Amino acid sequence: MTRLLPYLLLVLSNLFWAGNWVTGRAVRESFGPVAFNFWRWAIAVLVLAPFVLPKVLRQWPDIRRHWQILAALAVCGVVMFQSMIYLGLRSTSAINAVLINSTLPVSMILISWLILRDTVTARQLLGLVVSMTGVLVIVTRGEVAHWSEMRFATGDFWILLAMPVWALYSVLLRRRPPELGGMTLVLVLAMMGLPLLGLGYAIESIWIPQQMPGLPALAGVLYVGLFASVAAFACWNAAVAAVGANVAGFSIHLLPAFGTLLAIAFLGERFEVFHLWGVLGIFAGVALATLGKRA
Repeated sequence: MTRLLPYLLLVLSNLFWAGNWVTGRAVRESFGPVAFNFWRWAIAVLVLAPFVLPKVLRQWPDIRRHWQILAALAVCGVVMFQSMIYLGLRSTSAINAVLINSTLPVSMILISWLILRDTVTARQLLGLVVSMTGVLVIVTRGEVAHWSEMRFATGDFWILLAMPVWALYSVLLRRRPPELGGMTLVLVLAMMGLPLLGLGYAIESIWIPQQMPGLPALAGVLYVGLFASVAAFACWNAAVAAVGANVAGFSIHLLPAFGTLLAIAFLGERFEVFHLWGVLGIFAGVALATLGKRA
């Protein structure tokens, strides 16, 4: 059972993160995207602070010394990425969103090339083309006639645009202070991101009138604050420490699978034939772009 525990934690972390996407779609009428993101991280800070804040205070000299990279991580990972995801989920289905999220490994290759000047091979470029073809199948609902017109939901565009943002976060994560442990880093980034989210929340309220959310919406924001923000990262960090990042990376494909099942079960969405063809194209492109590199 002890040997299986890290893999169970990987499953749970991806399940919790998949629930975040479905919840973001479900509560779109009750919260603006920035407001939902603000309350998500505010809850996470309130939960983590009693346990992790003493570590943050002890490591304050390290945090102050590396504040630039930590600020960049907070802007990309806490502020921009999730706000863009919640914005996209206002006008596209949760199934579309989680399947487009599967292009993340290809985005990471591109960002690594731009930032770190990692070599990009012809095989990786081919993987990019194949993967983006799968995205086009999804966003145009498999209607080839729409390809030249690029007619797709605005939400799909925001989800696709969010992928390089998370890829940039992942690349910058290599430069984080090694002294900061997993949950300490989560709390620091959340605390740094909250003021920016609060400002965005105030600006957003000008265009999106705020209303008192109902119990289902409150349950949704509690879920993403407790499970998608705290529990998922705790499970992921513990699993990565046990089995390594390379092994854990293969589990990320559970997210679109769980997200699709949850969207069908809780949102009544349908998995169409074009979703199947699209995700096959995405996975084929990701395999071309990444498997050779791993080998």
